[in-house]
Amino acid sequence: MSPDNGVPVIPGPAGPAPGGPRPGGTVPVGGGDVPGVPWPGEGAPVPGDDLALVAAKFGAALRAAGVPADPGRCERFAGAVSVARPVTISGLYLCALATLVASKEHIETLRRVFEAIFGGLPDVPVIGGEPSASGPPDAAQGPPPAGDILREAARAAQSHIIRSATDQPEPAADGDDHLPGDEELSAREVWASATERLASTDFAELSPAELLLLSGLMRKLTLAVPLRRSRRPRQTARGRQTDLRSTLRQARRTGGHPLRLARRAPLREPRRLVVLCDISGSMEPYARAMLQLLYCAAGGAQAEVFTFATRLTRITGTLAHVRPGLALHQAGQAAPDWLGGTRIGEAIAEFNDSYGRRGMARGAVVVIISDGWDTGDPALLRREMERLSRVAHRIVWVNPRTHSPEYQPLAGGMAAAWPYCDAVVSAHSLNALDELTAALAHPGRRG
Repeated sequence: MSPDNGVPVIPGPAGPAPGGPRPGGTVPVGGGDVPGVPWPGEGAPVPGDDLALVAAKFGAALRAAGVPADPGRCERFAGAVSVARPVTISGLYLCALATLVASKEHIETLRRVFEAIFGGLPDVPVIGGEPSASGPPDAAQGPPPAGDILREAARAAQSHIIRSATDQPEPAADGDDHLPGDEELSAREVWASATERLASTDFAELSPAELLLLSGLMRKLTLAVPLRRSRRPRQTARGRQTDLRSTLRQARRTGGHPLRLARRAPLREPRRLVVLCDISGSMEPYARAMLQLLYCAAGGAQAEVFTFATRLTRITGTLAHVRPGLALHQAGQAAPDWLGGTRIGEAIAEFNDSYGRRGMARGAVVVIISDGWDTGDPALLRREMERLSRVAHRIVWVNPRTHSPEYQPLAGGMAAAWPYCDAVVSAHSLNALDELTAALAHPGRRG
């Protein structure tokens, strides 16, 4: 995904170099084989937010005009744009022609809708006509970057008003065709209705392009954690303690007479946020949504992030030192057990021994993202959860299966961990993330 937009992409596991076959089990959020971050060695990335916007709005306009451009065809259109990287509007039209229509009857409708949204096509002849004698008008100036074309197309798609095939604009009574405010209001209504539908949809049912559309709403969230009292004091005008060192230093300016006493108070800092994310096969769609949340939401970038399936992998350094889209691509290579089985007890035991004992979990808010399906020993998970609960300030378990009112913690792993969780939330959709943010900000335990 384009690093300029700051939208994360979750790639698949490590695999052969780009010259050979692609790695199996790709987790596309616009990366690899689907629009977004190219595999290492490929060309410049295509802006992910722009590409997702173009595919979604253009597909909706085609469906309103009678062309059956379902989400699957929109994904293929986005994939073709990511591979071809068109540098002209005509190239973008050819990608749409190759992926969005299946019969000749829809070609003229596709061209009409495309020209209505993105403008004319002077260098692309109508199907069955003679090719244009003159080359593209912009050939002399050289092709613009692919990202510029996508950004221009995204602006055109966002400003386009979608009308159904049967809708006919009614002329105004005073002779004016339309009012400028009506178009803006209609565009906002279409966009808001689509966003509201996606916000209440389970993450497992969202396509990669639809998940990217939620990144703007995720940026409005804040992963705030409670404050803790630090041992390091800070100077303040109304502190209870006297700062003798600062007082004597200031007294040197007045001949050694302390005319004013400097005060200090304990510094209050946010607690550390530690995230353990299950990347097994059953948690794949939720894992990419949660990792996207960590990048989009305020406060998520400071979290210590680990992934686990059959082993524990720390990806904090990978996610922190490179741009977001490429970071998650490298995270998939850093986790050798991506989409593998699940051994939660062994992963938490490794975290307690290697990181928790050294102080990472002491006083921290620990978030475990897993559905609780553990192939290991439940007794080991129970013992390690007890160890973790002794040092952590609060343990929040994110289980997407708990959104069902009929859910009961009967699975061996979830039943073993349940007594040691201070809060259990589902966070299965964007609307359900409010429960997660509230659980993280809760100041006490067992809230």
